[in-house]
Amino acid sequence: MMFRDLVLGILFLIEMGVGILGNFFLLGLYSFTLFIGQRLRPRECIFAHLALANSEVLLSKGIPQTIACLGIKNFLDHVGCKITICTQNVARSVSLSITCLLSGFQIITISPSNSKWAELKPKAQKCIVPSCFLCWCFYLLINFTLLGTMNNSRYLTNNTKMWYLGYCSTLTPSSFNAALFAIVFSIPDIMCVGFMIWASAYLVFLLHRHHQQVKHIHNSHLSLKVFPEKRATHAVLLLVSTYVSFYSINSILSFYFFQKDKHQPWFVAILDLLASWFPALCPFMLIFFDHQIGKFCYALWHRRCFLLLCYALLNPCSSQNSASIM
Repeated sequence: MMFRDLVLGILFLIEMGVGILGNFFLLGLYSFTLFIGQRLRPRECIFAHLALANSEVLLSKGIPQTIACLGIKNFLDHVGCKITICTQNVARSVSLSITCLLSGFQIITISPSNSKWAELKPKAQKCIVPSCFLCWCFYLLINFTLLGTMNNSRYLTNNTKMWYLGYCSTLTPSSFNAALFAIVFSIPDIMCVGFMIWASAYLVFLLHRHHQQVKHIHNSHLSLKVFPEKRATHAVLLLVSTYVSFYSINSILSFYFFQKDKHQPWFVAILDLLASWFPALCPFMLIFFDHQIGKFCYALWHRRCFLLLCYALLNPCSSQNSASIM
């Protein structure tokens, strides 16, 4: 095992461990909310689907690449390789589209009452859950169609390329049909990225205009009222800018990768490592900016401290023994 592979394996382990911890915390929190009979807010529904897609990205990319970097190469067969690639593409595309959906929902939420966007507020809240499921169904359909085409023997010619991904190897046709499917597959992603960039610029404009309007108003009650939406908007802007940054770097390196005749598995590992940074960082940005999650963590921590205090009062001998040991 080369030192480079060992470093990449350790980085994948750290990234996957931290990301899974944050995303599973959000999924557990929202599942507990549903379990006790409470309804999720529209934004929390988006967060739940985003956490699920991010977890899928981390697991489908992190586990195979970690095993490959730690010395076990090409352990997946042809079917397993195709399913893993399909799962990675679906989860990545759903994460992108739901982040795009979050940007659009935030525009509708903070738009002034005299705006055309404000008329969509009642409808937007009802359409959040169907839109999230539509994203899953749409990208599952696209990727399974692409997967079936790539496995069709009539597309495999003498110009077929072998791609070495580290954990498996796969054949891809270099014909025009394959290029056409790749272009069609990339169009929704490009549209989502373009919309997120426009939405971010529009959100900045709305925040700036609102700041100019209330700059001379010294009403603390109004400031407290608009603060949660402003905080949520900052979270969306941070999410979008982070995603677009990593997506752009990953796309440039991927384009360079596909132009090369020789394909190195370590370069594929670096691409997957970059593609997994957003899913790993996303839950912690959501936790930091969502005041409801902060209140829950605060209450959970104080409840833990209260239980520990009660245990110490009910068991003075054990607390004295632990204190003497320390």
